Amino acid sequence: MKTPEELLNERLDRLKKTIRLEKTDRTPVVLMADSFFAKERGRKIADLCKGIPMASDIMVESAVALGGDLDGVNSAFPAGPLFPLIFMTKVKLPGRELPDDALWQLDEREVMTREDYDTILAKGWNAFMPGYVMGRLGVDLPALGADLAHAGEAVQKFEAHGMYVYSELVTITVNEYLSGGRSMGKFMRDLFTMPDKISEVLEVIQKENLEQLRGMIRASTGKSPVVFVSPARGASEFYSPKLWERYVFKFIKETVDMVNAEGYVCDIHADGNWERDLDCFRAFKPGSVIFESDGVTDMAKIREKLGGHIAIKGDVPAGMLVLGTPDQVYKYCTDMIKANGPGFILSCGCSCPPNAKVENVKAMISAATGK
Repeated sequence: MKTPEELLNERLDRLKKTIRLEKTDRTPVVLMADSFFAKERGRKIADLCKGIPMASDIMVESAVALGGDLDGVNSAFPAGPLFPLIFMTKVKLPGRELPDDALWQLDEREVMTREDYDTILAKGWNAFMPGYVMGRLGVDLPALGADLAHAGEAVQKFEAHGMYVYSELVTITVNEYLSGGRSMGKFMRDLFTMPDKISEVLEVIQKENLEQLRGMIRASTGKSPVVFVSPARGASEFYSPKLWERYVFKFIKETVDMVNAEGYVCDIHADGNWERDLDCFRAFKPGSVIFESDGVTDMAKIREKLGGHIAIKGDVPAGMLVLGTPDQVYKYCTDMIKANGPGFILSCGCSCPPNAKVENVKAMISAATGK
């Protein structure tokens, strides 16, 4: 029997070869799951919001219970409680504003004002953001920071069981801060009424963000080389081509270039439909980027445009994991593996839903191993 360290190294080697589009012994399987893990363990989703130590214990227990063939998980703890730091808007959490078993929800509204753009330009993002988050969103930033100090321990818990944390490091495209804080509708209006100022603000935020991310990469003790990049509402379906290139893709490319220069790889978590602009991702070198579909972009079109050029991750639909049968899930996954070949990472379409059938998730893992 292999030791956890041997399993971890074997799985990391499989992941790295897949990113480089090399042939492997089998397809890696990675789960993005937090609420599913809680439900699989018979716990309330609210338990995931009681701090990283408790949340990571629940998630590790569930991942281990699914069997010994899961290569890794996207994250070692849930993102929901951190959403105010990502989207600059309030979040409702289970056990607090919501019932114990409800999923966290963004409570998006116009909190950031147009005048805040001038403050950011004058003082910088890191001078503006903490006061905004604490004063207007009501976030206890020191407490949240103290909880995040446990992130490394959470990663180590998975590695102690031979599983890697796929993306210990997470960042977003900077348009998300403004579209969340202003609200999507107001931000879109700003793009037309004050386009140059928005560009200037995004440049300020981007510069500071990349410096912070560079420091996080250099301080990282995780084993996976992947940085998770989330243009959560950056899909090209939301923007005209010119706006998308100026306010979204430009910043994706800058982030990829910096992350690659530090020896890491960017996983672009592509929420929504990106079919119109898939060709843009051919600008990235093989082995530098992973395109991760959340279930909306047609996987056949992703494969047609990007297959054999960069790695692809996805894409078992949430509906199938909830309503399908194990045989249906197994067939879907084996068909995907066969169609995509080397350079494919099997995962759920975005996050595994909390009400997914356990036997369906196990069928997905089994498809990757051929068992």
